[in-house]
Amino acid sequence: MDLTGPAPGLRIGPLRLEPPVVLAPMAGVTTRAFRRLCRDYGPGGLYVSEMLTARALVEGNERTARMLRFDADERPRSAQLYGVAPGTVGEATRRLIGDFGVEHVDLNFGCPAPKVTAKGGGAALPVRRRLLADVIGAAVRAAAADGIPVTVKFRRGIDDGLLTALSTGRIAEAEGAAAVALHARTAEQRYAGDASWAAIAELKAAVTTIPVLGNGDIWEAHDAVRMMAETGCDGVVIGRGCLGRPWLFADLGAVFAGRPAAPPPVFAVVAEVMLRHAELLAEDEGEPAGLCSFRRHAAWYTQGYAIGAPGPRHRCLPGRAGRSARRDRPGVGPAARSGALATGSHRRAPPRPPARRLAAPRRRSDPTGRRRDPRQRRLSQIQRD
Repeated sequence: MDLTGPAPGLRIGPLRLEPPVVLAPMAGVTTRAFRRLCRDYGPGGLYVSEMLTARALVEGNERTARMLRFDADERPRSAQLYGVAPGTVGEATRRLIGDFGVEHVDLNFGCPAPKVTAKGGGAALPVRRRLLADVIGAAVRAAAADGIPVTVKFRRGIDDGLLTALSTGRIAEAEGAAAVALHARTAEQRYAGDASWAAIAELKAAVTTIPVLGNGDIWEAHDAVRMMAETGCDGVVIGRGCLGRPWLFADLGAVFAGRPAAPPPVFAVVAEVMLRHAELLAEDEGEPAGLCSFRRHAAWYTQGYAIGAPGPRHRCLPGRAGRSARRDRPGVGPAARSGALATGSHRRAPPRPPARRLAAPRRRSDPTGRRRDPRQRRLSQIQRD
């Protein structure tokens, strides 16, 4: 794909996205407050709310309903569902559309969290192809009467020995999904290591009648352009690269329009954005809960800045040491705080999610003395089934 000029827009069913950019749903992150900030920087994209459990929505769970708050001017309204029962997913889709005015529904088949995969959902479900088709088909049929597009997001597979991306994409296409998005890592990788952009190119070659979006290792705006050029995908999904950096969507809008991205903001500007984000969270959740939620964002906003230092050091510390630096810290973007000072680059390091969310789960020893991740037993059982 030639992207030397402005990038073409993206159509997902009746929705037209310019630029072809989607905000990935992230638990505790893509709240109404954060989506508002991102939309202010990058109008024209698709901003998906946090993942919802289909059963909780059908049962009228109040906390789930609170997660479906949208601004009056937020269009299109987008939500992501997780579920393993076709009937429940279909009913949840109808309620999203009828009760909450949702205009785009995304289905999650990529979550690698043990509490999700242990129930056969998320990244574990594509192994069961018949059930996968039933779940997608139920959502598509429930949304069809209102003309609402349903999309599907998934991973490469369970691990390198059990890859399911191509079959999942073909099933989604056959069941009437409006688009598919691939996070180019396996469930075993979670968020570590490099994303395999080659897998996105393979999926694009296999799925020919609906748009294919790519996700993984987009830390800067030019990464999105490079992904589309290298893989031929129709758009990009932005996840952890925008944590503490909602202005990334302004950079994406610029590069997709053929303009250069703006230089990184000085910390005085970042502080203003932080204050606005905290105020929005306080409005939505109340001041105590909102400020408690903001703590994780504060760590992401300030990463790479020399807080409290005088003069030029208020500008962001360097942190772009190239793709090789990303491998130094699994699961995050350009690495090293120490390497950042040595490179002399003007780019700040993309934010790192809290260690407690990325740390490996506790492992237990079996009678043979080997240490084994309990998640792997569940994944192995799914493979046998």
